[in-house]
Order: sequence, then structure tokens, then C-alpha cells
Amino acid sequence: MGCSCGFFGLSFKYRAVFFYGVFLTLLLWFTMSKWLDITVQSIPKSLRLAEEVDTQQYLRVDNVKSKEVPQCPPLSQITESGLRQCPMLSPYLIGTQKLTFESSLTLEDVQRKNPKVVKGRCHPEECTPIQRVAILIPFRNREKHLLYLLQYLHPFLQRQLLEYGIYIINQAGTGLFNRAKLLNIGYMEALKDYSWDCFIFHDVDLIPENDFNLYLCDNEPKHLVVGRNSTGYRLRYRGYFGGATALTRDQFSLVNGFSNKYWGWGGEDDDLMTRVRLQDMRVVRPSLDIARYTMVFHKRDSGNEVNPNRMKTLARTEHLWKKDGLNSCTYELLKTEYSPLYINITVNIGSPEHPLT
Repeated sequence: MGCSCGFFGLSFKYRAVFFYGVFLTLLLWFTMSKWLDITVQSIPKSLRLAEEVDTQQYLRVDNVKSKEVPQCPPLSQITESGLRQCPMLSPYLIGTQKLTFESSLTLEDVQRKNPKVVKGRCHPEECTPIQRVAILIPFRNREKHLLYLLQYLHPFLQRQLLEYGIYIINQAGTGLFNRAKLLNIGYMEALKDYSWDCFIFHDVDLIPENDFNLYLCDNEPKHLVVGRNSTGYRLRYRGYFGGATALTRDQFSLVNGFSNKYWGWGGEDDDLMTRVRLQDMRVVRPSLDIARYTMVFHKRDSGNEVNPNRMKTLARTEHLWKKDGLNSCTYELLKTEYSPLYINITVNIGSPEHPLT
């Protein structure tokens, strides 16, 4: 006698139970799919956008040695203060913001809209910030640009739930401007004021458009200005490292800061990139979709003419960086003023050793 094997060898009773189980499985799958679809639609836009940004966190520049994604700051946890640590992606982020520049804007207007800022500093009250961030802005005779930057940068940083301070490093006199030396001075003076973790070296005429461009330092030096309106929202050139950059205290100390030898316009950012590479560090960038800036157009300032010697100086970076930088930065501190919206540091930085030719 043969036997009936397989599915059709089962009795009618067992076959009925099998089909009933399949029917229940399909019904459960259909119900769960509908429920998940409704749930996703109900998530606030800012949180969904945060997830999208997180999945495409960084692009890298040419000196990449591996494709590993840099580690992000830790996620929320309870701190010693009893407050929960602030999330890396704040729920208050709004994404791209349309920027307008009203000629009637006053410092009092900006101050009135930022009541939590005291003596140039602010911190979130609801959580403990991931990093303490100092914004360093080299400056001379650019009051209107500073006003526009403060108008947008203060709420931008507050929405990111950062503890921050804004330092204006003001070069006294009418001599040649030295952006890099002012930033070295800002770094040293800011550390006398507070124990900052992260330093953003920021031009006064560049305003971030998207608050998902996080003003936090990374495990590697970070370049924030991937695109801007003046370049059609494209990177200016391969290896560009200017406009706004973020380095930790250790990273900036390791490269000995900026060179002090770049008087006039140009060269100091490329010099800093060379220093980063010499220390076998890599530069990271946020996605082009979010690292977008508006440049407030202006004519080149008197005293900030193009430096004709910049390429010669740049060619010597590898040999000079150890003795030209933070450890050789001399200046005279004229005054430190704590205004409501920023800390103003006015300095005399001297003049070039040799005339520019």
C-alpha cells in the first residue's frame, strides 16, 4: 500500500486550519501597515527632517583616508545636574529659513528678540548642552554686517539647544587687516573667559540658512560653508576651508592655530587646511543640502587688500607651522566689553614685519 505524502496527504481538518492561519497573518499584516502609515504621517515635520538629515550626515573632502562616518556627539542621557542631556538634533529646528535684511534694523531690535542672551552668552534651561561653543568673529568697521549676523545667529544657536558665547575680535587702527591673527587672539581670550569645548571661526558676512547645519565640533575638523549664494551654492574650490570652520580645543591646539603671517586678504584658510593635513586629520562637511549660507555683499574693505605674498607664505607652511601660530601670537589687549549680545575684544595687533610687495 502507498501513502499520501505532503500537503495534499493531510486531512481536510488540518488543511482548513492551515488556510485559516494564512488568512489571519495577511489580515494582521494589512492592519499593521495602515497603522504605521498613519503614525509616520503624524510625526512632526522637524523630527522627520531630523531623521533624514541624520542618515546623510556628512560628506568628506579630498584627503579622506577611509569612508567611515565620524562619530556624532552622544545622544540624550541624564547628567550630573539632573537635567537630561540635550539631543544632538533639537526638536526646535525649522530647516531652511528665508533671510531678509531690513535697513531699519537696530541692535535694540535684535536684543529685544533675544532676552535670554546675557553678556553675549546663552544656554538652554531645559537640558544640559552637548558642547560649550564659542563663536569667534574677526571684525573691523562692519557694523551692519554684524547686526544682520546677530539677528539670525542668536535664534539659530538657541534652536540648536547650545550653550554658546559670541566673541567679536575687533582690530584697532587702520593698518593691514589680519583675520587669522584675530582668530588666534579670540581663541586665547575666550579660554580666559570660560572653558569652551568647541570653537567656530566665523566670517561676519556669512549667515547660515538652515539650522540643521549644526554648530558643533566633530571628531575631525569641520567645514561648515559648503555652498553660498555668491558661488551658486557650490564649494568655492576643492579643499576650501574658509568662511566658517569648527575645531575643538585639542584640534586647534594640535595645529598651533592659524598662521600670524597673512596680512591682507587671502591664504590663511589654505594654510590651516595644510596644518590639518600635516597632523593626519581629515576635514568633514555637512551635506550640501543644509550647509548653505547667504553672503551679505560688500566692497573689499580698506586695509584688507589682496595679499600679494600669500602663495609664497603658503609654500612654507610645512616648515613654519610649529613656530608660527598660537605660540607666537603677540598683541596688546586694549579692552574687553560685555555687551548684551556679544563680547567685544579690541586689540592692537601691530603690523607686518616686512612691507607687502
